[in-house]
Amino acid sequence: MLGSTLTIPILVGAAVIDSINPCAFGVLIFLLAYLTKKFGRGKKVLIHGLVYILAVFITYLAAGLLLLPIIRNLGNFSTWSYLVIAVLIIIAGLLEIKDFFWYGRGPSLAIFPAAARRIEVYVKRVSDRLITSFFLGVFVALVELPCTGAVYLGVLALISLAGLTINNLLLLIIYNLLFILPLVIILLIVYKGGETGRLEKWRQKHREAMRLFTGLLLVALGLWMIWFTF
Repeated sequence: MLGSTLTIPILVGAAVIDSINPCAFGVLIFLLAYLTKKFGRGKKVLIHGLVYILAVFITYLAAGLLLLPIIRNLGNFSTWSYLVIAVLIIIAGLLEIKDFFWYGRGPSLAIFPAAARRIEVYVKRVSDRLITSFFLGVFVALVELPCTGAVYLGVLALISLAGLTINNLLLLIIYNLLFILPLVIILLIVYKGGETGRLEKWRQKHREAMRLFTGLLLVALGLWMIWFTF
């Protein structure tokens, strides 16, 4: 059964794919640039950043828990539902690979332009109140799903086949902790004196390579799901 093949190595690999997405990096770097300008370098930037990342974690986990029964019901209807999910993941991977060669041309897995503009507005509304950073994290986690959600969809499909057991719930929590780990690392780099401008230049320089790596692994994940469905 496909659900029984979801192991820690597979889960870690999928989480690594999802976590290196330039969309997630870009929003956090933009937020930290604003916070350091507003509050200077200090504990306020660290605390606001941690609250933001916590909100992303909670929202992603909650979205997974809400989607699991929906995907499970699709599976009860037909095994072909999982094949459709696998094909969608492969298509997402091909779009990511396309962006390595022709970035910005044609359809891409990215935050919708209207949502990106709203993120900029909400970042500039972050105040001393930590709740503003928390709500920003919730909003960003939701609107960046078109950019980061393909791998998550595959993992949820694998988990749903085995049912939401305590073990699979722990796997889902581990997945989301690994997803936010690079965000925590970026936050600590800035807190320790790293320049957000340099981080953004690094992201811009390597975004095509990150998309290529993500795309190849997405295609491999989709093909793997198809192989083990039968």
